[in-house]
Amino acid sequence: MLLALIRALRPHQWSKNLFVLAAIVFAYGDKFVDVSRRDFIHTLYAFLAFCLAASAIYLLNDVFDVAGDRNHPEKRERPIASGAVPIPVALGTAGALGVGALGIGFYVGGAPISVAWILLGYMGLNVAYSLKLKHVVLLDAFCIATGFLLRVVAGGAAAQAEISHWLLLCTLFLALFLGLQKRRAEIDLLGEEKVNHRPTLGEYTVGFLDQMVTVLAACTILCYAMYTVDDETAVKFGEDNKLVWSVPFVAFGVGRYMYLVQSGKGGGSPTRIFLGGDLLFLLNSLAWAGVVVAVVLAS
Repeated sequence: MLLALIRALRPHQWSKNLFVLAAIVFAYGDKFVDVSRRDFIHTLYAFLAFCLAASAIYLLNDVFDVAGDRNHPEKRERPIASGAVPIPVALGTAGALGVGALGIGFYVGGAPISVAWILLGYMGLNVAYSLKLKHVVLLDAFCIATGFLLRVVAGGAAAQAEISHWLLLCTLFLALFLGLQKRRAEIDLLGEEKVNHRPTLGEYTVGFLDQMVTVLAACTILCYAMYTVDDETAVKFGEDNKLVWSVPFVAFGVGRYMYLVQSGKGGGSPTRIFLGGDLLFLLNSLAWAGVVVAVVLAS
């Protein structure tokens, strides 16, 4: 049962919490320092706290959705839906992880607000999402996007770093883009059965989702490009705006992800794509990261 419980925690989804580290990289720029610095260590603690909180939410969500998951072609293999992890064990583990996350959050502190309060808001939002908000068209995607924004804000609070408005906008548009793309992939997978698994999916249409993700893709690329040439960015990373060389990789990544979803070759799980589900996407992501790291270290 231990291995099944670990699977139920979905550790592969912890990659989403890398957004907590965004502030320490993009807010500091030429002030970037090694891992011995207190604010960076606190950011890593905040990352850990969000991993615990996210796993607690996954357990609760799987408990709430256990009946529907048992009728889903893929989700019925989840540990709770399959019966490999008893519901009381899942609830007890979720409670322990939630308390642990808040404890780390209070230890980290933060400014202008404690990371613990941000974590509490994150968990409260996700409980509301699991119980009700995921059944409201568009609001479900905005709840997901808000979760990513809270990660970024928590990272800034832990590092006591000012967060660029461009970073927040890029995070918002990218999270909405991924959330709606996931809905698109779910519709393709479930077909006419989509209403039986989640009534909200019956209110989405492929045409509407394709229009929305096209707009959000453009907003994501434009905001990131504007960020790289912003005056404040130039001060942090050098007056010749070297970060602009990372823009082509962002544009390619967004386009590649749209292709994977609309061609039916991926997108049901954004995390799997980001972790190597598509080799070309993975290589592009590594190239983007390499450019960013090179610019940060050279600044």
